[in-house]
Amino acid sequence: MAHTAHVHGQHYSRADLAAAARNRLVSVGEQWTPLRSTVFQALADFDRPVSAYDVTDAVSAASGRRIAANSVYRILDLFVANNVASRVESANAFIANAHPDCPHDCIFLVCDRCGRATHVDDDRITGDVRSAAMAAGFTPVRPVIEVRGICANCA
Repeated sequence: MAHTAHVHGQHYSRADLAAAARNRLVSVGEQWTPLRSTVFQALADFDRPVSAYDVTDAVSAASGRRIAANSVYRILDLFVANNVASRVESANAFIANAHPDCPHDCIFLVCDRCGRATHVDDDRITGDVRSAAMAAGFTPVRPVIEVRGICANCA
């Protein structure tokens, strides 16, 4: 996947973000089922990366019945594979993608105190990482770049 400098839309309202996520899944031939919608809404309601179990608990509370964690895991994996959500690897957590209609490599700044992750787009850096991998004879699929530290609010 070639990644170049780009401008993307930021979906600020909850409804706009959910519509963008739905449109993204539908555009790749996936269905936007009621459970997928509920999982996405639960994920988008968090202001920090969360575990699949956190999402499962939120979906279970919203639906009034216990939802199986493995169902939520499958949906989150589908979301990540289709750019609807991102996985913060170092925290084993997920976060809704604020612009699912824009494929790119993400850089996350993860605060070790509050747990929030700031998403940074810098195609130059991620392009350099991809180029370095290819120069070493490696085919990059999904670079993961995360910086752990302390955010400005916690400093």
